[in-house]
Amino acid sequence: MQRSPLAPKRFPTLADVSGVRLAGVAAGVKRRGKLDLFLAELARGTAVAAVLTQSRTASAPVDWCRSLRPTGRGRAIIVNAGNANAFTGRVGAEHVRRMAEATVARLGCRTRDVWVASTGVIGEPLPADRITAAVPKLVNSLAPGNWGSAARAIMTTDTFPKGASAVTRIGAKNVTISGIAKGSGMIAPDMATMLAFVFTDAKISAPVLNNLLRRATDRSFNCITVDSDTSTSDTLLLAATGCAGNRPPGAANDAQLRPFADALQGVLIDLATQIVRDGEGASKFITIDVSGARSRRAARRVGLAIANSPLVKTAIAGEDANWGRIVMAVGKSGEQADRDSLRIAIGGVDIAMRGQRVGDYDESLVTEHLRGTEIHIGVDLAVGRGRARVWTCDLTHDYIRINAEYRS
Repeated sequence: MQRSPLAPKRFPTLADVSGVRLAGVAAGVKRRGKLDLFLAELARGTAVAAVLTQSRTASAPVDWCRSLRPTGRGRAIIVNAGNANAFTGRVGAEHVRRMAEATVARLGCRTRDVWVASTGVIGEPLPADRITAAVPKLVNSLAPGNWGSAARAIMTTDTFPKGASAVTRIGAKNVTISGIAKGSGMIAPDMATMLAFVFTDAKISAPVLNNLLRRATDRSFNCITVDSDTSTSDTLLLAATGCAGNRPPGAANDAQLRPFADALQGVLIDLATQIVRDGEGASKFITIDVSGARSRRAARRVGLAIANSPLVKTAIAGEDANWGRIVMAVGKSGEQADRDSLRIAIGGVDIAMRGQRVGDYDESLVTEHLRGTEIHIGVDLAVGRGRARVWTCDLTHDYIRINAEYRS
């Protein structure tokens, strides 16, 4: 598949995380010998936080992760691509257990310490025999810093692997955060993203880690959309090995955690926006800033209404400055807006003010902006102080082609 024109030039150099070893191998779930099985081995005592899809037709691996979430612990994460193991009945749950048990047999941990995720086609039985047969090779391939192969092993329709990293401090100790993600289509997260796995050597308890992750998720993965469809398999895991040796913070609002919380949010935003840049068929990356809302949540809802509008997305794909479609999307959001004070700008050019078009509006300036690949839309609702930023991409003919041929 042709690499997205919005992709970064290369996979970033990610910092190693003490207490984490990674591997990615080909198990035969996907065709033509592509990498499709990922394993992360975690140090003893690692805390794990999770946010999972809110879909009512969630996959068997998501159910498994939900059952593990109260433990807040993990020794391994095993993930396959090419098959979502979703809507597969009781056999799907059994296949998850088999994946976990095959991992346990090689790593010597407990079944309840193995987190499992899957991504790919929905409704097809998982070829569990191929996966379990590949686990020995997977374990033998474990090494620190195998970020590239790990990121490629979780891809489906992605055109490039996604990774992000940061180094920050908790108190007097340096700590590292590194993570990988996958996603390209079926992107309208209601928790996290399609799949994302983030690791840190910080020592943080599972309850505090969960609070930090939910807050950062709300400002990153929950602010992106490609096509308004929420996956059955959305899974975001954050593992903290504790190897940095920092003093464990007692609460998520501990002052010493602020740099870490900011760095975590930055890593998640980086991964989330890479997913948008790899949106199926995308040719333009769109940032939408909404201000003047009743609350931050209301601002985000308006932003997502604009970002999910096929009419807005196709107009931008066609480089058509049809700002009336933005007015429509604001109106359909259901959030309060002052129609007669509404302000809209594209590329920093004011188009509408006080509920009507700007008198000397020059559409050629906006058209020139739309010819680029980085598009900005600004909307002020004029009813409050809430603001939010949302990211999306345009909707092109290639999106239809990719999804029409997905199982071919």
